[in-house]
Amino acid sequence: MRILGIDPGYGITGFGLIEADRGACRLLRCGAITTPPNADFSWRLGEIYNNMTELMLLAKPDAVAIEELFFGNNVTTGIKVAQARGVILLAVQQAKVPVFEYKPMQVKQSVVGYGNASKHQVMDMTKRILHLSAVPKPDDAADAVAIALCHARSSTSLLALAGKQRAVRQSN
Repeated sequence: MRILGIDPGYGITGFGLIEADRGACRLLRCGAITTPPNADFSWRLGEIYNNMTELMLLAKPDAVAIEELFFGNNVTTGIKVAQARGVILLAVQQAKVPVFEYKPMQVKQSVVGYGNASKHQVMDMTKRILHLSAVPKPDDAADAVAIALCHARSSTSLLALAGKQRAVRQSN
């Protein structure tokens, strides 16, 4: 299964593409979509959308895992990130790829085993799990890879598989 992890943002949107097969994962590609801070915001959203559309065509993921928004003290920034997340989700929906959303605490729990893990701990475990020589750069790409790993681990858990089997039985 090819999983594209997305760490949404309007200045930097991180992405990480992994291949997960029977509990083993490998990094295929990671990076970031960036927009200049002095550009018109609506232009920036268009750039994010266009780049995500192209990324979906190139990556050909089976699933997209994206981080849910966490509104801290800066609501204005949160609103802009939400708008960027909206164009990202539109590009994914138009590519007809299923989307799975994870809270930051879920990602930390899945990758490190502790929901209050530090950013450094998540990056270090991501590097170890994927047998990388270095943590992916920029940080937003490393976060996106961790989000993809979270989905790989969540979607293959016994509980998730039982839920899929139950859904199949109900539809028959």
